Amino acid sequence: MCDMTNPIFTDETKARKHLESLRWAKGRVCPHCGEIGKSSPVKSENHKDGFYYCLSCEKTFTVTVGTLFERSHIPLNKWVCAFHLMAASKKGMSAHQLHRMLGITYKSAWFMAHRIREAMKPNGGGLLGSGGKPVEVDETYWGGEQLRKRQRPKGGVSHKMKIVSLIERGGDARTFHVARVNGKTLKPILQANIAKEAHLMTDEAGVYMPIGKKFAVHSAINHNRGEYARGEVTTNTVESYFSILKRGLVGTFHHVSEQHLDRYVKEFDFRYNHRKVSDYERAQAALKGISGKRLTYRRTAGEQTT
Repeated sequence: MCDMTNPIFTDETKARKHLESLRWAKGRVCPHCGEIGKSSPVKSENHKDGFYYCLSCEKTFTVTVGTLFERSHIPLNKWVCAFHLMAASKKGMSAHQLHRMLGITYKSAWFMAHRIREAMKPNGGGLLGSGGKPVEVDETYWGGEQLRKRQRPKGGVSHKMKIVSLIERGGDARTFHVARVNGKTLKPILQANIAKEAHLMTDEAGVYMPIGKKFAVHSAINHNRGEYARGEVTTNTVESYFSILKRGLVGTFHHVSEQHLDRYVKEFDFRYNHRKVSDYERAQAALKGISGKRLTYRRTAGEQTT
């Protein structure tokens, strides 16, 4: 449960102290030199509360230096509130909704949402399926209406954006926006993210047959014959994940460009991977991902994601 009456959502000082407790749980760290515990609060009329002076490198800093919040003019309490809203919303929250709820411009809300998605991106992690666990893999397709109208293909999904998801049964999801669904594209993704001893489960698509030989066991469900489960072999988990993803893309965001699709699917991965904790704990996990990341508006608007 996320208590929206919490003062960290309305008081900037309390929000800052909350962020300090998360980021500096083991002691205040200077973002300039990395020194721990050798800094003191700056007492000056020229500085607001929250400034610290490093006794080692003799530079000042705040809790936002070296994070996604650096140089932002949006109050920290609104940032913290936005993190909670996006972490708690199962099907996502649009920039328009953030703009209305937080009282900021739509442009600021759009950029804020992308920076939060950047914080939600995973920082490494082990291989899925370690110890022989089942890993379900499937692909889905999204959008492409404008391209379809422009090219007018006779049919198929070539005009749509391609999404591939890997989900360990009872574990984490890793989703990727890919240029094409073929062996050249999928093989490196599966080999880099799934342990060789895993039990790979897919549908009958031919692209998975040669790739499946790289893993200890590969089982395929034949949907064309009306088969959806054979004992423990199924792709129902990944298909259920896709249903939530599609509801969010259709019902919340309506239109997601190919340029930014990868960030959106990583947001859904984050919520799925933290599904067993409370909304509050999920938001704290997202806030812990702000360090060491910078995302400028120009890079957000111009970066191509494939």
